[in-house]
This record gives sequence, C-alpha cells and structure tokens, in this order.
Amino acid sequence: MKFILGTKGRMLTVFTDEGRAFAATVINAAPNLVAQVKTVEKDGYQAVQLATGETTAKRVAKPQLGHTKGKAFKNFKEVRTTDAPEVGSTVDISAFAPGDKVEVSAISKGKGFAGVVKRHGFHGGPRSHGQKHSERAPGSIGGSGGRAGGRVAKGMRMAGRMGSDRVTVRNLQVLQVLPETNELVIAGAVPGKKGTLVEVLG
Repeated sequence: MKFILGTKGRMLTVFTDEGRAFAATVINAAPNLVAQVKTVEKDGYQAVQLATGETTAKRVAKPQLGHTKGKAFKNFKEVRTTDAPEVGSTVDISAFAPGDKVEVSAISKGKGFAGVVKRHGFHGGPRSHGQKHSERAPGSIGGSGGRAGGRVAKGMRMAGRMGSDRVTVRNLQVLQVLPETNELVIAGAVPGKKGTLVEVLG
C-alpha cells in the first residue's frame, strides 16, 4: 500500500503525449517521518503514524517532541496499513508512479451558514404570482403532519453550516511525480483550499 501526507498546492493544466488536457492539482508532499507503528498485539490494530510539516519546537507540545525524538512537526496522521516501515524512517513520493490510481482525503472549504438553495440545490419558489420575499425559501418542512408527529424529522434538509467536512475523492490518476520538488501532480480537483493537509493513498 502506498501512502503519504502533503498539502494542497496550485491547480494547472497538464497535456499528455497523446494531446489530452487534464485539469490537475499539485500536492506538495515532502518526506514524512514514521513517528509510530501500531500493532495488533499492543494496540489492537495495525497502522502507521506519519508526521509532516516541520515547525519550530516552541509551537509543539513536549510529549509530541519526545514522540519524534526532538524534531518538531505540526501534523500527525494515522494510516491503516499492513505494511510496517521502521520507526524513524521516511516515506516519500518515490513509491508513486504516473498512471497510479489514488484516493485523496482532506477537509473541504468552509462556506459558513448557507441556505437551502446553495446547500441542497433547492429550486426555490416561483418569481411571480404573488410571491413576496420567498424566492429562496425552503417551503414546508412537514412538522405538523402525521409522519413526524408534530416535530421536525431528523435529517430534514434545511439551512445550516456548509463545508468543513472530511471529503474523500477516489480513482484519481497520478499524472506526474516530481522528486526534485517533492510534488505529486494528480488529475482532477482535491478537497480544501491551498495549504490544506491531504492524505494520498494508493
């Protein structure tokens, strides 16, 4: 299993030798430190804890500094895997190759409080025939009918906070691997804004 942590970078257009154009996202993936290896015997499951994003020691808690033998990192993530690299070794983008299919997980952009038209794709009411101030209103939420028993049913699509959710996009293709700059170029869009921590699994 291939895995690495990185940050979302810029988007660009990549042209292949056959003349196809791909909208692509650059993932800045510096080598990750293997901070810990979880085992079934000790922890009940198998996983690898990766650390990335070097920072200054004053920004990191002392237990985390001890965990990484004095090196300061701001991002720690666990990856469930049966492959167990040694603690203290590094994981880099050399494991990936152009043509690989990967899945990318990240926290999507936060959009704040949004109405039902933006959040759920409601069409809104008609713009004529006596309507007043209700073009983007949600309409009836069915609270007084027999189905819900005089309350708002769970899962009712209404206005609320939108975005800032963990999103996974599968079957994205690796277009380029650039070891000199520690960059992965992946076809398609990746969740989050520039600088968002992303997990790439192959």
